[in-house]
Order: sequence, then C-alpha cells, then structure tokens
Amino acid sequence: MEAPAAPHNPAEIELTVTSPEQMRELGRRLAKLLRAGDLAMLSGELGAGKTTLTRGLGEGLGVRGAVTSPTFVIARVHPSLGDGPPLVHVDAYRLGGGLDEMEDLDLDVSLPESVIVVEWGEGKVEELTDERLQVRIHRAVGDTTDEVRHVTVAGLGARWASTDLSVLAA
Repeated sequence: MEAPAAPHNPAEIELTVTSPEQMRELGRRLAKLLRAGDLAMLSGELGAGKTTLTRGLGEGLGVRGAVTSPTFVIARVHPSLGDGPPLVHVDAYRLGGGLDEMEDLDLDVSLPESVIVVEWGEGKVEELTDERLQVRIHRAVGDTTDEVRHVTVAGLGARWASTDLSVLAA
C-alpha cells in the first residue's frame, strides 16, 4: 500500500467526463468532500464546464438559487437551504490583478464560514489559503461531439493530504 501524500504533495485524481450531466454529477460528488473554509479554484477554457461543475456543487451543498455564471456580477452568494455552508461563486475572468482586486470581494472574510469556488482564479486567489482544491478542465483533442472533458482534481495542503479523492470516480 502506498503511503499517504505528504502535505506539500497534492492528492490528485484524473477523470474523464463525457457529458454536461456527468460534469454536474462530479460537482455533486465533490460537494460531499467540501466543508466551510474550503477554496476551490476552477480553470479551463471558455465553455469547458466550470459553471456546470459549480451548478452540481450547489446542488450537492443544498444551496438556494440557480447557480449561473457570475461573469458580470463577479461574485454571487448562495445561502444554504439547510445547515451547510453557503456557496460563494466567483468569476475572476474580468479581474486583471491579483489578490488586490479580489480583496474588494472580502473573500478572506467569507472563507471561514463558506465554500468558495473561483473560476479563472489562478494567479489571483492563491494567497487566500495554502489549502485549496484545484480543478482543471480540458477538452479532449479531436472530439467531434465536443462533450468529452479531462478533469484533474488536485488537493493542496494538509486539509487535502488525507482526503480520498478516488470517491469522485464512483
């Protein structure tokens, strides 16, 4: 049996998703691993499925409101319908700077009691916490249906070192 990853090594899994419904289901499964204080950074080209994944996360977390792309409002808060954490959904695509521009959103204040999902957050929100989940979504090359995605989920920091990401493949 392999030893658990050290805190500085990411726990990582690669998955193939073949439809938008499977991407939503991945989000629902991922929601079971998330808790208040977690930051998830989503990356991938336009139309890769970041918002579809986040929609599934919202369903899995049981939050209020339809999860849609917050591109023009930058951030949207979805309160929990139960006793779980709220979901803060951020689209950092139009934000050019790093954490300076993000500070106006008060994500550091929201982080302890919320699950924060940031689309296009690389190079912009890493300073919020050393413990984060990075989700990279890539379209399959040569796919004529444009549905197949390769998704890499990597947990960084002590929070994710002992988390079994293989449950995402179920």
